[in-house]
Amino acid sequence: MERQEIGRIAHRDHPVAAPLSDASVHRLLERQLRRCPNSSALDLGCGEAAWLVRALTMHPNLQAIGVDTDPAALDDGRRAAERAGVEGRLALHHADVREFEAADSFDAVLSVGATYAFGGLLPTLEAVRPLLAPGGTLLLGECYWEDGQPTDHAREFFGDDLTDLSGVLATLRTAGWWPIAGHTSTREELDTYEWSWTGSLTDWALDQPPGPDRDQALAAATRHRHQWLTEYRDGFGFVTLLLRPDVTA
Repeated sequence: MERQEIGRIAHRDHPVAAPLSDASVHRLLERQLRRCPNSSALDLGCGEAAWLVRALTMHPNLQAIGVDTDPAALDDGRRAAERAGVEGRLALHHADVREFEAADSFDAVLSVGATYAFGGLLPTLEAVRPLLAPGGTLLLGECYWEDGQPTDHAREFFGDDLTDLSGVLATLRTAGWWPIAGHTSTREELDTYEWSWTGSLTDWALDQPPGPDRDQALAAATRHRHQWLTEYRDGFGFVTLLLRPDVTA
């Protein structure tokens, strides 16, 4: 099994591929999209397009584009859009987010938990700025470390530039961005996400016949659960911020 397939299975029972509750997702989208209910949204690293499908159901005049490198996730996103009746307003592109070129700018750009795809937080901000229409906003989800120094594994898994929450905000300000709203994931949200990730993968594996896929999925769930509980549960945090660029910067 490829890593992307494991990730799709692990996220199948959670609202989005990030540690946020259903209510938190709705509140953040409502805050962002009230500025542009009749316009356009772009999700860079959209995966199965869960954020965009939700946004399209909330705002019937919105048009949306999603970009991701996982074709199977994009197929799942198209099916989800069909079930929700919003497929006519959603275009999904199989492409590297660093190479995506848009003909128009967007009132809302999303990149939640996907800064790794750009090579870090600063490259993400640099890539998004020219894609935003005047007055547009970026919904950005980023991890941070809140208790002492990150472990070597945490830096390897979450990125070498892993810092605390104040460090994330300092980076944003240095790059010329202002937070206008935000949500810091609670311990309940973080734990629920991890239990869902490992539990969904385990549940899927137990329904499979004996073989390599079953064994690999169970091993991945067991390894992930051990690392969560012993290496990063007490230090890992996740923040989702609604940002506007400083046009004078």
